[in-house]
Amino acid sequence: MVKVALTGGGTAGHVMPHIALLPHYRRLGWEVFYIGSQGIEKELATKAGLTFYTIQTGKLRRYFSWQNFTDIFRIIAGIFQAILVLFRKRPDLVFSKGGFVSVPVAFAAWILRIPVVSHESDLTPGLANRMIKPFCRLIFYCLPETERHLTGVRSVASGLPVRDQLLKGQKAEGLRLCGFESCDRPTLLVMGGSSGAERINTSLLTILPELVANWQVIHLTGKGKAINFSHPSYKAFEYVNEGLEHLFALADLVVTRAGANSIFELKALAKPMLLIPLEIASRGDQVDNAKSFAAQGWAQVLRETELTPLVLKAAIEKTRLEAPTMQERLKKSGSGEGIATLIFDYLHKVLGLKPL
Repeated sequence: MVKVALTGGGTAGHVMPHIALLPHYRRLGWEVFYIGSQGIEKELATKAGLTFYTIQTGKLRRYFSWQNFTDIFRIIAGIFQAILVLFRKRPDLVFSKGGFVSVPVAFAAWILRIPVVSHESDLTPGLANRMIKPFCRLIFYCLPETERHLTGVRSVASGLPVRDQLLKGQKAEGLRLCGFESCDRPTLLVMGGSSGAERINTSLLTILPELVANWQVIHLTGKGKAINFSHPSYKAFEYVNEGLEHLFALADLVVTRAGANSIFELKALAKPMLLIPLEIASRGDQVDNAKSFAAQGWAQVLRETELTPLVLKAAIEKTRLEAPTMQERLKKSGSGEGIATLIFDYLHKVLGLKPL
């Protein structure tokens, strides 16, 4: 039996692609377990039924902080803890999704001569993937522009695995969840990531009275960010996990940030997008993701620094007009089927096994 150690964390984006691949591991009869920190990866991995091993890790900061010095010792401790876990479990492969917790695990695997593969969702590799690149046999990536950032290591364009559940949404169930009566009018879904987006919420609130005259609006506000607006054609949720696939199925156009997980999920569903990438207090990965999607005709982009109620309203209208053409391009780009097969074909090669 093939045994695989999964790692990656810090945000849900470093965990959910692993979760999306779990049915494929299980169908092959492979054993998988997770190594991570006490962060969100522990909650998501254990909820998915994975055995979880906790190690210490330090945050990889791109700015000066005295914590950078103390975190060095946490990373060293994490390396020794990861060595113990890997030595005891003896996996055939370590599969990293990036995030700071992957650094000690990848280094420990290299010490034990366990093959390491990784996956990069964003256009430019994150700091963790740049640090573990020398230890990797292979790095998967999503966007064509990423290849030039992965010199010196074998890399494969794979796309991003998407949870099968998201492809099973029903419009009728979406209508029921929102309390909308019919699909006679187009539905606009606005979301700002798992924690919401205050700037998007504020601009949206100003134009909601006009939007609901023509749209049914679903608004994922973020936890603790509910806004004061009521209308039969407006439905707000602070956060949705169970049932998100039905809201996606109902949506005709989506306004969202440009986190890799969200936009590739919407791409798999061929949903026209208006992207408002996070720019402030960000390394710029969402800006790069949005530019790539726009260049391929998969989305319209509104800069966060230019966001005002009137500009948002105009951008939504422009995206609505472009939506049919955008949707055709998204459909032609592929729905995401075959991504898992491609990834597992290459995992077989790394392990020296026969292809699927």
